[in-house]
Amino acid sequence: MEPERSSAPGGGTQPEEAERLRELLRSPAYRKALVFSALIGVPVSLAAFWFLAGLHELEHQLWDELPAQLGWDSPPWWWPLPLLTLAGLAVGLVVRHLRGAGGHVPAAGLHAPGMVPAALPGVILAALASLPLGATLGPEAPLIALGGGLALLFAHLARAPVNPQSAALLGAAGAAAALPAIFGSPLVGAVILIEVAGVGGPQLFAVMLPALLSSGIGSLVFTGFGRWTGLSTGNLSVDLGVSAPRLDTGDVVWSVLMAVGIAFALHFVLDAGRLVAAFVARRPVVHTAVCALAAGGCAAVYALTVDRTPADVASSGEATLGRLAENPHVWSVGALVAVLLCKAAAYALCLGSLRGGPIFPSLFLGAALGVLLAPLPGLGIVPGMAAGMAAASAATLRLPVSSVVLVVLVLGDTGMTPVVILAAVASFVTVQLLPAGHAVPALGKPAGPPAAPAAEPARNRAARG
Repeated sequence: MEPERSSAPGGGTQPEEAERLRELLRSPAYRKALVFSALIGVPVSLAAFWFLAGLHELEHQLWDELPAQLGWDSPPWWWPLPLLTLAGLAVGLVVRHLRGAGGHVPAAGLHAPGMVPAALPGVILAALASLPLGATLGPEAPLIALGGGLALLFAHLARAPVNPQSAALLGAAGAAAALPAIFGSPLVGAVILIEVAGVGGPQLFAVMLPALLSSGIGSLVFTGFGRWTGLSTGNLSVDLGVSAPRLDTGDVVWSVLMAVGIAFALHFVLDAGRLVAAFVARRPVVHTAVCALAAGGCAAVYALTVDRTPADVASSGEATLGRLAENPHVWSVGALVAVLLCKAAAYALCLGSLRGGPIFPSLFLGAALGVLLAPLPGLGIVPGMAAGMAAASAATLRLPVSSVVLVVLVLGDTGMTPVVILAAVASFVTVQLLPAGHAVPALGKPAGPPAAPAAEPARNRAARG
C-alpha cells in the first residue's frame, strides 16, 4: 500500500514542493541573488541607521534643544504652527518638482518595495521635511522605500544582471535590511514585507485568519484549564522573571468589543486621510501647506486645552507611547480624550498631505484608548493597551499577523498574546467588511517604470476576494 502523501498549501504534494524548492536553490541566478542580498544588507542597514538617527537628532534639536535655548521648559502651544507649515511647503515642492512625489502617500497604506533609485532624493527630502518638523507619522514607509531603492541602486552600480524577478527579490531584501533599524527586530520587518507583498493573495488570508483565531482561543483555553485544574501540559518557554497580569473573561470580552469600535473609528480616520490626499492633489504646494498647518493647529488646541506639550500630538507617538506605558496614571481622563481627538485629526491630515508611515500613530491611539477604557469592569490597563494597539495596527495596516507580532514584541511579554490575537482578528475582519472608501489620487511626477512590477497590497486583494 502506497503511503498517503499530504498536500502542501500550494496545491502540490510535499515531495513535489520540496523538489521545486531544490530546483530553485540549484539555480545559479537565485544563488547569486541570495549572495548579493546578503552583501547589500550591510550598506543598506548602515544607511537606514544613519537616516533614522538623523531624523531623531533633528527632532530632538527642534522640539527639545531649541525651545530650551529660547527659555521654555517645553515647546509653547504655537510651536507646531510654523514648523508644520514649513514642512507642508517643503513636501509640496518635492511632490511638484521631484520624481516619485516624495514616496507613497501614507493614506494608501504600506506598499511593497518598488521605488526606483531615481525617486530616492524625493523620498529622503520629504521624510526629512515631514517627520522632524512634527508630522503625525512614523518613519517605516520611507525606510521601506529607502532600503528597496538602495538595493536596486547598488545592483546597478555593481552591474549585476537585474530582471523583474531578481529586482523584486533585491527590493524586498533591501527593505528588510532597513526595517530593523526602527522595529528593533528582524522578525517584524520580514513578516510585514511578506504580508504587504501579498504572497498567497486572498487564499493566504482565508487560511490564516481561522488558524490565527483558533490559536488565540486555544491559548486562552489552555491557560484557563491550567489554572483551574493545577495540571501542566508542558510548554516551550523561558522565564523572563517578569510577572504578567492574568487574563480573565472581562479582558477577553472587552478586548473584542474594543477592537470592533477601534476598527470603525480608524476606518473613518483613514478614509478622511484619503479625502485629504484628493484635496492636496489639486494644488500640491498650497494645499499641502494648508493641511500641515491644520495638523499643527490640532497640536496647538491640545496644548491649550490640557496644558501639555504639543509634541504629544505633533509626533509619531513613539516617545509618547513609551511615557504612557511607563506611567499611565498621570494621564487624566480629559488629557486622554483630548489627545485621542486631536491626534486622530492631525493623523488624518498628515496621512493625506505629508510623508511617513501609518504604524506608530495608530499604535499610540490604540494604547491611549485602552488606558482610557481600562476602568471598565473586568478590563485592566495592560490588557486594554495590548488589545488597543493590536486592533489599531490591524485596522490601519490590514496586516493581522504583522500586527500581532509587532504588538507582542513591543510589549516584551507573551502573556497578552491571546487578547492581542483576538483583537487583531476582530479588527481586521471588521474593517475588511466595511466599504472600501475613497481612492488616493496620483501625485506629482511619476518615478518612472519600476525595475520590477510592484506587488498589489494583499489587503486590497483580500478585500476584493
